[in-house]
Amino acid sequence: MHFHANTRYIAAFLLLLAAGFVFTSSSAQSVDAAARSGILRFNQKLEDATRHMDNAATLALWADDGVSLLPDAKPLIGKPAIAAFMDRVTASLKGASMGKFEMQCSGIEISGGVPANLATEWCTEHQIITLPGNQPPFDGHGQMLLVLRRNTHGEWHITREMWNQAAKE
Repeated sequence: MHFHANTRYIAAFLLLLAAGFVFTSSSAQSVDAAARSGILRFNQKLEDATRHMDNAATLALWADDGVSLLPDAKPLIGKPAIAAFMDRVTASLKGASMGKFEMQCSGIEISGGVPANLATEWCTEHQIITLPGNQPPFDGHGQMLLVLRRNTHGEWHITREMWNQAAKE
């Protein structure tokens, strides 16, 4: 009889443990879903800012200590360096307009605790920039690796970016 009573307690304990595991797993899944949803919103903001060639909106998506790694260039460290680079590029494109911009991101991985505060993803992008005068349009393809960090307000920002030119598809 004593053994049978202990078996019931053990079974009840195992059921509670399993219920706790299910609760923890579903909580983690909802946190993961919320983080993923935030990253998708971030991606849309990045795409919109780039499509409109809006340096201020793009810069707002960067962490203050963000780092951009571009081919054949020294690392751009911090928002002031990133802003100066974007201003130089924009000045060199005076009179140009974005004819087409497409960005596709994949491989989102989320980590850093609960709530998650770090994420990585990789993206491909294609842009056609209409240049002034009789210049042929710029038709560029790139690929990026992004490391995102969530701030205390729950917003995702770029903390690290690596971009390189991609082959035309």
